[in-house]
Formats: sequence, C-alpha cells, structure tokens
Amino acid sequence: MNEVAAKNSETSAVRRFLINLRETPSRFYHTMFRSGKPESDRTRSTFIFGNVFLHLHSTRVHRWTLKWTTTWRLGIAALSSFLLTLITGVLLMFYYKPYPDVAYDSIKDIHFVVPTGRFIRNIHRWAANVMVVVVILHMVRVFYTAAYRRFREFNWVIGMLLLAVTLGLSFTGYLLPWDQLAYWAITIGANIAQSPREVTDALGITKYIDIGGLQKLILLGSEDVGEEALIRFYLLHVMILPLTLTLLVAVHFWRIRKDGGLVRPIDADLRLKPEPGLYPVFTQEPKKTYSLGAIVRGKTPQINQGPENTLPAMPHLMYAEGAVLMLAIFICVLLALFFDAPLKELANPGVPENPAKAPWYFLGLQELVSHSAFMGGMGIPAIVLLGIALIPYLDRESDGTGEWFGGPGGKMLVLRSALFGLGVVIAIEAFTIHYGWIRQWWPKAPQLLITAINPGTLLTLFYALYSLWLVRKYDSTRAGALGLFTCFLAGFIVLTVIGSYFRGPNWDFYWSPSQWPGH
Repeated sequence: MNEVAAKNSETSAVRRFLINLRETPSRFYHTMFRSGKPESDRTRSTFIFGNVFLHLHSTRVHRWTLKWTTTWRLGIAALSSFLLTLITGVLLMFYYKPYPDVAYDSIKDIHFVVPTGRFIRNIHRWAANVMVVVVILHMVRVFYTAAYRRFREFNWVIGMLLLAVTLGLSFTGYLLPWDQLAYWAITIGANIAQSPREVTDALGITKYIDIGGLQKLILLGSEDVGEEALIRFYLLHVMILPLTLTLLVAVHFWRIRKDGGLVRPIDADLRLKPEPGLYPVFTQEPKKTYSLGAIVRGKTPQINQGPENTLPAMPHLMYAEGAVLMLAIFICVLLALFFDAPLKELANPGVPENPAKAPWYFLGLQELVSHSAFMGGMGIPAIVLLGIALIPYLDRESDGTGEWFGGPGGKMLVLRSALFGLGVVIAIEAFTIHYGWIRQWWPKAPQLLITAINPGTLLTLFYALYSLWLVRKYDSTRAGALGLFTCFLAGFIVLTVIGSYFRGPNWDFYWSPSQWPGH
C-alpha cells in the first residue's frame, strides 16, 4: 500500500472531500499549466512550445527586435484591436437582426435599451478604426525599414492582402446600422463597382461584356441597395472576412518566424552594447529547414546562426505584447467613453444624403471619383496596389535593410519627396477647385477622355516621373521606391483631409461646414 493510499485509509471520506475541496484551486492551476512557473531558459522555452496559442512565437528573439523603435509593436497593436472587434462583434450579434425592416431598430435597441450596449458598440467601432489606422502605419513602418526584402517578399504581399481584408471588414460593417449614412455610403461603393460601364458604354460593348454590372450584382445581389445587399454584407462582415483575416494572420506570423524573425541591420550585433549576464544557451547552430507540405520549401535564414544577442521570448517579448494589448484596450475604451458611434435617421432611398460620404479611409478615392468613377475608384487604385506589391521584387538591393529610411538618400530624400508629393497634390487640387476639370470646360468631350484624364491620372504621372528621376539620380531602385511611396502617402493624406473636412453639398469645396447652404 503506498503512502497516499495509507493516508486515505486513515481519514474519513468527508475529511478527504474537504481537503480535496481546499486544494482544488491549486490543482486546477497545475492541471492547466503543467510545466509550472517558467524560471529558467529551458522552462521558458517549454512554456512557448507547449502552448497552442503561443507556438507561433520563436522561443528566443534578437535583442534588436525588442527595441521599441524597431517596430513600435504596430503588428501586435493591429492584432489586439482585431481581437477587440472580434469579441465585441460577437456580443453585438446576440441582438443585431440583419433584415432591412428591423436592422435599424435592433441597432437602436443596442444603443438605447440593452445594458452597456452603447458602450460595447462604441468599442467595436473605435477598435475597427484603430485597426485600420494601425495596419496602415504598420505597412508604412515595414516599407521605411525595407523589411520587405529577401526572404520576406511574399510576406509583404500577405501584408497587403491583410490591409485589403481589414478595409473590407470595416466597409462591410458600415451598412449594418441601415441608417442614412450607411445606405448612401454603400450606394457610392456600389456605383464605383459599376464604374467599368463608363468604358464599356463608351465603346458600345456593354450588352456583350458588362463587367461593371457583374461586379455590382455580386456586391449587392440586385440593382439597388436592399435586403440582398444587407445579407451579403452581414455574411462577409461576421464570417467570410474574419475567417480570411485569421488565416492570413496565421500565415503572416508563421512566415515572420520562418524568415528569421523581424528584420534588423546586418551589423546589428556590433551596434548593440553587451547585455550583462547574457550567455549562449545552445552550442549547436540551427540546421532546420521549413516546409508547408509540398507547396513551400526553403531554408530559414537562422541556419548557420547561433543564439548570440538573443533573449527568451518569455518574458521579454510577451510582456511587451501584453503591454501593447492593454494600451490598445485603454485607447479604445477611452474613445468609446467620450465619442458615440454615429447613428443617423433610418435609411430612406428616396432622400439622398448631401453630401454622401464614404468611410474616411476611402474619402481620398471619393475625391478622385468625383471626376470619373472608373479611373478614380478602380483604375488608379489598381495601378498603385500593383506598384506597391511589386516593390520587393524590383528592389533587390541590401543597403539600409532594417534601418529607418535606409538606403541611398535616406531621411533627406524622404523629406524632399514628402514636400514634392504635398506640393503636387495641393497644386492639382487647387487648380481643379478653382478652374474645374474637363467636363466643365467641354461638356461634350468624349466619355473615354473624361474617364482616362482624371486629376488622379495626372498626379500618378507626376509621381511616377519623379520616382524615375530619383532612380537615375541615385542609381538605385530603393531611392525610386522611397520617393514613390512617400509621394503617394502624401497624396493619400491630402486627399483624405480635403474629402473629410472641405467637401460639402454637391461635393463643392468649402473652407468650413458653417458655409454650407441652409435648407
């Protein structure tokens, strides 16, 4: 008879029950965390290996990547805001009804009747906006540190898809309140989807090939924004796009780890000061390759590199991630406390909003769409996205990798490009606002001319020529990429600001909403 059995035989069942009841919390803790509190490098590694949610982490991370200025933790901030929208979105689903005759009332119930419903809805909205902002900043960070280069080219493309899905998530959620703002904003989006008809109508081939009509039908399920559109947007918002985003995030994180972690300068080890008490843990250099079935095979850059200048991910990286998560929650809660999610009147297809504005991140496009829907809403964005996606495949240089504004020209090139980008977009906007554009000059001008020659077309041409000039001046594709990306970033900011604050009824320019004509 062992010691435990002997001890049990000496106590009554009631006493054993009370002892077990008292020890239940500690037993529960030990059954959940079998490896115990991680206190050594080995147990810290086991903590990462043994947890299904943390397994995408590397067990050790380079000290350079732990510096806040390396990434500003923007990737984790984006993931944190996504988790916040996911949790609050699930809570809202308990009360929301995706049918036009009851959708608006269900939102009003959430806002005014359900306990803490307004607060949860506010958090959901602000977390979604924070996510859009952080994802854009994350992309800017990756570009300016040249973190898209060799080994990470495909992950740059995955990141672009993540940006597109993030915008899609936010846009599809825009229709769900079924109020005037949502209805007419989605109507603008549907008209952009239909804009290829500008070209097919001008060529007289719409009855044979109607790409615009097909896109609008896929998006709305009918010719107008109605019940079919609401169901489509709801399914996209709560199921299809979140699952797509989750899959892309998993691949994105997996590729970061297998591509050698976050990017850092080639001489990062020399730049770091010695860390007191830091010593190599492993004596063998990693020899593993990575693969994804028969689809992806390759060698991780970590091969033939030892663990010098690395620290355990637990606690150094995970504590920082926890801090970012709490900061993201704090910002969203703070915004939710002071600013309510908008809810206008019930959607009325017979009374258009004037001005009807798209979500803020599409207002730059709406500014271009006001001249021609196809080129402003689809042509120019497609050219810009294709150009950005090709950057890592065209820029194969290594100078400046892992450094902010690294590469020929550096910070001064970026500063001059920002000034050039701002100057050109402001000049073109001022010209069009003061003198109008082709349709105002020649009302009978051919539609193909009006479609093709958008102010955005001119803007893209100036930026492209400036970028080519930089390539020749510095004899560097990286210099051209720095100039082009900076110019488009400046253009996006200016057009978004103008669309947000200086466009009023009939999309006319006003210095202030107080100048808008009264009813």
